[in-house]
Amino acid sequence: MSVADYMQQLGAQAKAASAVLATAPTVAKNNALLAMASALNSARSALLAANEKDLAAGRDNGLDNAMLDRLRVTDEGIDAMMLGLRQVAELADPVGEISEMSFRPSGIQLGKMRVPLGVVGIIYESRPNVTVDAASLCIKSGNAAILRGGSEATHSNQAIAQCVKQGLLAAELPAASVQVIETTDRAAVGELITLTEFVDVIVPRGGKGLIKRVSAEARIPVIKHLDGNCHVYIDDQADATKAINIVINAKTRRYGVCNAMESLLIAESRAEELLPQLAQGLQEFDIELRLCPRAMVQVGSYQGTIVAATEDDWYAEYLAAVLSVKVVADMEAAIEHINVYGSHHTDAMVSENYTKAREFIARVDSSSVMINASTAFADGFEYGLGAEIGISTDKIHARGPVGLQGLTSQKYVVFGDGHTRV
Repeated sequence: MSVADYMQQLGAQAKAASAVLATAPTVAKNNALLAMASALNSARSALLAANEKDLAAGRDNGLDNAMLDRLRVTDEGIDAMMLGLRQVAELADPVGEISEMSFRPSGIQLGKMRVPLGVVGIIYESRPNVTVDAASLCIKSGNAAILRGGSEATHSNQAIAQCVKQGLLAAELPAASVQVIETTDRAAVGELITLTEFVDVIVPRGGKGLIKRVSAEARIPVIKHLDGNCHVYIDDQADATKAINIVINAKTRRYGVCNAMESLLIAESRAEELLPQLAQGLQEFDIELRLCPRAMVQVGSYQGTIVAATEDDWYAEYLAAVLSVKVVADMEAAIEHINVYGSHHTDAMVSENYTKAREFIARVDSSSVMINASTAFADGFEYGLGAEIGISTDKIHARGPVGLQGLTSQKYVVFGDGHTRV
């Protein structure tokens, strides 16, 4: 079978499954998620063995440490997948929810009902846990899913797919509700993003190259998850202890994630005081600092690697133990820098002046804006979504972490009692 015919088959099966899922009772969807969690637990050894095949191939192919970190599945990771499934099962089902009911002058009653999008195509790289997150959110929101993971995670994703299938069958839902594309042929992506007859929305998760390709070639609406060039700005009225703790956490909690801080901005009035302390804290983690000229002078006796920052550094998502640092005049300069160089993902300000904090929130054009908190909180789990399909940097249809509501739409519903229009 050709790739084109294979993808047509998946699309037709997903479309048929979506019609069943759209009206599936909440208990059936929840049972599927709980059965998937049990299947993952039972298949723990097989999952770890499959992942080791991917890791070995990744090392042979020269994947860097950040990519290998994203690819790795551990016992703790399996526990987290199971927990995520159970949490999504506990969330309120958005499908069928009717809101904004009101009577119109004509006497009809008007409202909005939340409905599934239909068939969601998700293209992602490296992280096998995305297979579980995507499956759980699509099933709970009544959508069928076609998943295309990266070739570097093919063994892991197929092993997880078997657990997903077991859960669906246990709950008597169509096995085609979630299909993980089996071929590693890159042509499958081109076919998926043009399956207008069957697929309703595409969600790409990966590097800029993937996002650009999908955005340029897709004939289906796209919810984009672009890079995470996240900033922390330390204001002239910041609490020093809060600032240091937030910076250390935002940068070092994990490097290969989109909510990690990549750029630190600091008000010039606090640079001489705080930069040496910040550098000392980052030195313990062997962070390479890429500094503007003023930061270079004020960073103190840093024992790690120091490099003069270039223009490209202000745009960079490193996903590594690298941090760019810039001294700015004030909040105005920080906001301007973030809106020019940032990726509109997540940006934070450390300040005790809440008037300025409110202005920062209003003017920074990002999907999440934080005050006195680490950018690491930009996450579906932390936002109470249970899991996320990605973090959208679009402004429509969804923005920020995309959970159950982001995978639904609304339609108008009208109730009358024999009403006719004059």
